[in-house]
Amino acid sequence: MNKKIWLASPHMGGSEQKYVKEAFDTNWIAPLGPNVDAFEKGLAMYNKVDHVAALSAGTAALHLALIMLGVEADDEVIVSSFTFTASVNPIAYLGATPILIDSEPDTWNMCPKQLEIAILDRISKGKKPKAIILVHLYGMPAKIDLIMTIAARYKIPVIEDAAEALGSRFRGKPVGTFGLMGVFSFNGNKIITTSGGGALVSNDEWLISRSRFLATQARECAPHYEHEVIGYNYRMSNVCAGIGRGQLEVLDDHIKRHREIFNYYKSKLSIFNGITFQQESDVDHYSNHWLTCILVNPEKCGKVTRDQIRIAMEGENIECRPLWKPMHLQPVYCDKPFYGTRVSDHLFEHGLCLPSGSNLSNEDLDRVIGVIKKIMSKALVKEAENIEELVSYHI
Repeated sequence: MNKKIWLASPHMGGSEQKYVKEAFDTNWIAPLGPNVDAFEKGLAMYNKVDHVAALSAGTAALHLALIMLGVEADDEVIVSSFTFTASVNPIAYLGATPILIDSEPDTWNMCPKQLEIAILDRISKGKKPKAIILVHLYGMPAKIDLIMTIAARYKIPVIEDAAEALGSRFRGKPVGTFGLMGVFSFNGNKIITTSGGGALVSNDEWLISRSRFLATQARECAPHYEHEVIGYNYRMSNVCAGIGRGQLEVLDDHIKRHREIFNYYKSKLSIFNGITFQQESDVDHYSNHWLTCILVNPEKCGKVTRDQIRIAMEGENIECRPLWKPMHLQPVYCDKPFYGTRVSDHLFEHGLCLPSGSNLSNEDLDRVIGVIKKIMSKALVKEAENIEELVSYHI
């Protein structure tokens, strides 16, 4: 059996154990502590943002962000349909309704045109959306200038779901810092990890201060346990934050490697007209290329499909994954309002995420590429033979 090639596995840099050991040596094992403080400061400096709350998950950060905006039952929140379910679930936690917006084909992110159509339609129905959750998918920045302009026109606050996009930039500015609040994830497969964790960022001091309060069970300042509002157990542990401190030290190295991996795949697979990539549409967009994603066009690939490639990869002990199934196609959200032209349906049907971890070697990438080349070459040769037979028959 060949060595397993994972889609995106944790990649340690070396200093993580030092900071974790400090947590054990000083007995700072519970949530909060010096590592949490330092991790928050490091994230703030890296993203050029004023305030950061380190939390237990990116989902927790989104949940708190919606609470801070006063989202309640029967409210409506606009969100990208083409995303992981964690982008949408916090809306449901609060009893609100997600309004799902299709993708545009350039970045695969929220379509500005469909966003404005949705806003106008919801307003006409007497339901002005309380917030917009904008996802930067697979690390690719959305068309954020257009989206922020639309959001400002209708005075709707934007939460950026940059869970997959730490280190990505639009016109040189880090994503996650354009909206009122931004969310990052440090799950085990992200570009850096804290084992499990996330962060909420903002330039508004009160939003982050209040989020920290709610994330620590909303305990009031009193000698006993006093609670005036409902809180949550959402703060990051000092141990996990120690991992994060070490990971921050190698974040730029990870991004550099992810971008090298994207370029390596593209240079080797662009020989096939039927394979295209999610890529930066112009110089304004700078992606961390958390995952390298491709579209497979069977009409140009000898009838090879995305699933045929994925199954062939499984046979070689290589983990690949289809692109996210859009939320408007998911059983749990298929009855929610959707605005679009089914761009994300096409992406889901034909898209595949290739192994992209920063700890992969070029030899690992060559194994992945070899599987694709083998299945594609066989199919194209067969197609050519069939065409030749057809031509001979007519002659």
